[in-house]
Amino acid sequence: MPKMKTKSGAAKRFKLRAGGGIKRAQAFKRHILTKKTTKVKRHLRGVLEVHESDVKMVRAMLPYA
Repeated sequence: MPKMKTKSGAAKRFKLRAGGGIKRAQAFKRHILTKKTTKVKRHLRGVLEVHESDVKMVRAMLPYA
């Protein structure tokens, strides 16, 4: 059976945590930041866990993670 391919876009966006969770970056933080308040931008910092309803789909895209 051939090797499974990792989706390269998913590999750049998601990282596996030691506890088994998948971390992801926060959206809406790339551009058009001048009209967003400092409070909004502050709350968009950091990383989040992928929602449990999406975990199965993300794991399928990252077969060797």
